[in-house]
Amino acid sequence: AVHEDFLHFARRLGEVEITFIPISALNGDNVVDCSPAMAWYHGPTLLEHLETLDVTDAEDFDHPRFPVQYVIRPMSAEHHDYRGYAGAVAGGAFHPGDEVIVLPSGRRTHIEAIDTFDGTISEAVPPMSVTIRLADDIDVSRGNLIASAAYPPRAAREIESWVCWMSGRGNLTAGARYIIKHTTHSTRAIVQSVEGRLDINSLKEELGETISLNEIGRVRLKITEPLFVDWYSQNRRTGSFILIDEVTNNTVGAGMIVGATEEED
Repeated sequence: AVHEDFLHFARRLGEVEITFIPISALNGDNVVDCSPAMAWYHGPTLLEHLETLDVTDAEDFDHPRFPVQYVIRPMSAEHHDYRGYAGAVAGGAFHPGDEVIVLPSGRRTHIEAIDTFDGTISEAVPPMSVTIRLADDIDVSRGNLIASAAYPPRAAREIESWVCWMSGRGNLTAGARYIIKHTTHSTRAIVQSVEGRLDINSLKEELGETISLNEIGRVRLKITEPLFVDWYSQNRRTGSFILIDEVTNNTVGAGMIVGATEEED
């Protein structure tokens, strides 16, 4: 009955793969080791399933995205002219010779080389951590985004998102101001409106002007400077963000981008 009831509920989530594992957290049944109390079950334990779960399907391999986390300039006699941009590949595949665009400047250039601890490589894909060297000497700093020149992300000052609220010290309401951290870039945002809340039991949206602890709501945010975003359904890294309280520096919310008002060229 539980199996069928949950399958019926999960149809509202779209096409998702579901694995059913009977467990008892209290007794540890099928959590780490197979339980003799459930001899009828012949599937994996919870830990085994988590360790073998294929998460590559969640990666976006079509739209190259590389948030710059750190600029490497050794300034040594051996590497006098070295200038590399370190970070984790957030989407697509990067190769030496690829034409890329650096945002927000909009400057275009080509990848000269891709470095790792073990040496140069010919391809970088998610979630690899690499250092990219560019063919031209242009200004790039932490928080910038190196992306495919052919498939750049959207530039937006206003975004629509589903936000999970994680603060018990106050609700999310219109007019509130927060620091928004998107990939490696941080700036400020103001809540324009709370459009509604998600009922997690029915997965239906209901009216609401505030979001309380552990609630999920649809929120419109206005950003002080453009963010370069993708929809969360396309790229979970460039399509997500966190909200940070300006006073306490605590993370108070996590968001998934579902819409945006794009900047005009």
